Amino acid sequence: MAKIRIKWVKSAIGFAERQKRTLKALGFRKLQSTVEHEDTPQIRGMIEHVRHLVVWTSDN
Repeated sequence: MAKIRIKWVKSAIGFAERQKRTLKALGFRKLQSTVEHEDTPQIRGMIEHVRHLVVWTSDN
């Protein structure tokens, strides 16, 4: 299955607690860090909720 690489680029300060929990669930610990996940609909949905805080690339 394809991988998706996600980078956290904007601070979550001032945003909803739910969005902060989504970042943590994606595996982020620090700003400017990068995580890799399988490209699944669940991960895509999580990215959609925090799309203003992250950038991503898909390795197809």
